[in-house]
Amino acid sequence: MPAMDIRRSIRNHRGFLLFLLSFALFRTAVADWNPIPSGSMRPTLLEGDVVLVNRLAYDLKLPLTDILLLPLGEPRRGDVVTLSSPVDGTRLIKRIVGLPGDRVGIRGDVLMLNGRPLAYGDGHTRGETVTPGWIVEAWRATEDLGGRPHAVQFLPALRTRRDFAEITVPAGRYFLLGDNRDNSEDSRFIGTVPRERLIGRAHHVLVSADWLGEDGWRLAPRFGRWAMAIR
Repeated sequence: MPAMDIRRSIRNHRGFLLFLLSFALFRTAVADWNPIPSGSMRPTLLEGDVVLVNRLAYDLKLPLTDILLLPLGEPRRGDVVTLSSPVDGTRLIKRIVGLPGDRVGIRGDVLMLNGRPLAYGDGHTRGETVTPGWIVEAWRATEDLGGRPHAVQFLPALRTRRDFAEITVPAGRYFLLGDNRDNSEDSRFIGTVPRERLIGRAHHVLVSADWLGEDGWRLAPRFGRWAMAIR
């Protein structure tokens, strides 16, 4: 296409192009949505959920970068956050359980925070589909994370890492876990996460659909989860 035609096309569609640019900047600097591809946050979040993410919950960053322009708020224990993995940059979603200076460890799947085991209540068992056709027993309970209760899940049948030697979270870093404790790649494997790697706080499920059932591929909206607040 001749250069003159390109310039004419840009001039004729500049309003639409400005809209696309503004929309892209909005998603990278203000608010975003994130689809949940795996079960690492079950039962809080399910595969097929799409969550809303507040990118201004903690920091204002230069769009498309991790460069901090202005701190806006402090991450709290219990926040569900999206992040860029410090290992390979993969986008993940986990829960903050340890703040800078906290001592964090795990003993037999029990989270230890500053030398004290967390309380677990409302425990019950149920079947959990790990992969299509493979159902294992799951134990679900409510974990009290400093006055912020939330659901967690354990899968006793899986061989996984149930103990983690206590560490002190370094300054400017956070210890993150998935709510599906026996099926999550989190700070037990990727280490503590620097603040600049936190993208934002996930606060609501926007929409949700069951896209993989036991009978094969399908798409069934889960209307009961639409606009659901994330605890």
